Amino acid sequence: MSGGSPRDSKNERGGTTRESPDDARNQFRPEDHDNDHFILTTIVGSYPKPKWVDRSRELYEDPDADFDEDAWEEAQNDASRLITKEHERAGLDVVVDGEMRRNEMVEYFAHRISGYEFNGPVKVWGHNYFDKPSVVTDVEYDETWLVDEYEFTSEVADRPVKVPITGPYTLASWSFNEAYDDEESLAYDLADLVNEEIKKLVESGARYIQIDEPALATTPDDHAIVGECLERIADGISVSGANGGQSDESDAVPEDVYLGLHVCYGDYSRIYPEMLDYPVDEFDLELANGDYEQLDVFRDPEFTANLALGVTDAHTAEVESVEEIKENIKKGLEIVPPEQLTVSPDCGLKLLPREVAYGKMANMVQAAREVEAELDSGEIDVRNAPVSADD
Repeated sequence: MSGGSPRDSKNERGGTTRESPDDARNQFRPEDHDNDHFILTTIVGSYPKPKWVDRSRELYEDPDADFDEDAWEEAQNDASRLITKEHERAGLDVVVDGEMRRNEMVEYFAHRISGYEFNGPVKVWGHNYFDKPSVVTDVEYDETWLVDEYEFTSEVADRPVKVPITGPYTLASWSFNEAYDDEESLAYDLADLVNEEIKKLVESGARYIQIDEPALATTPDDHAIVGECLERIADGISVSGANGGQSDESDAVPEDVYLGLHVCYGDYSRIYPEMLDYPVDEFDLELANGDYEQLDVFRDPEFTANLALGVTDAHTAEVESVEEIKENIKKGLEIVPPEQLTVSPDCGLKLLPREVAYGKMANMVQAAREVEAELDSGEIDVRNAPVSADD
């Protein structure tokens, strides 16, 4: 394993890439940031919806209700505006609209990809049901999936906006495959579609794009398939390419486009260090829920990418104290220096009470700012040898 970052030279497809992901990360530092050090704060994606959003959806789907397309769009816009501003009020450096327009992370996209169909919910665990789609013909790109969402959120936000998008491996794994010889072939075709969507997002101004692959850590033997999917996704993403033109480096990811990969659950030791070869800038990992038992996985070899560390537990309806979150942030500093560290909740927050989700964000931001100040004053010395997760 080389010591360079995942996108530090020339990728397998011939595209020359920037020397450091810091080049793109620095654009998200607020101009009025008080501390010399900067630990980027954001959330993974989903956030609790106001109760009236689900009620509005029910009315929209009821043929007898006087609730048309315009009313449903207004409800979604209102929710997006509300949650975006809530994230800014909590102090996040990079915001998301909480995925107010989305239902489930696979279903939402399957409704927009030609080749999918739905045949009713299936039971997945306990008393929970999932409207698992089926791929019945070759998948094709018909319409944009997230451009309208991004453009609206970006217009109402005063801070940079991140766009989470479900990755092709999860889209394939969490669907019934009735059209392709194997899941791998389906995942590769879906990767090409995700590439098309990201090109359009880049054209619209998106600069922080997070690919969500929760299925990866549960089926780690397929890490090479995910790697090929990501190579396909990163291929040719450029502003000029998105506009139909040619750039000098047509296969390069632009200097200011920041690609992240969110992986939750599972055994990270089965995908590390191989995942460092993926063409992304940042890995967003769920570690708080497991009390950082897997932190040692990332010590050897050196973690060369940027790390987005889960520092609050998305699965507990308790707001962690600022002091507790500060200790979690310091665990991240055992793996990467501050300039490579982003902090966020472990995973999406949509299943939590909204006041709890907000409390986790606000305390996380305060904790990050306090850790930065302690780094500035020398109270925290990141040059010290890493401490074992058991200490």
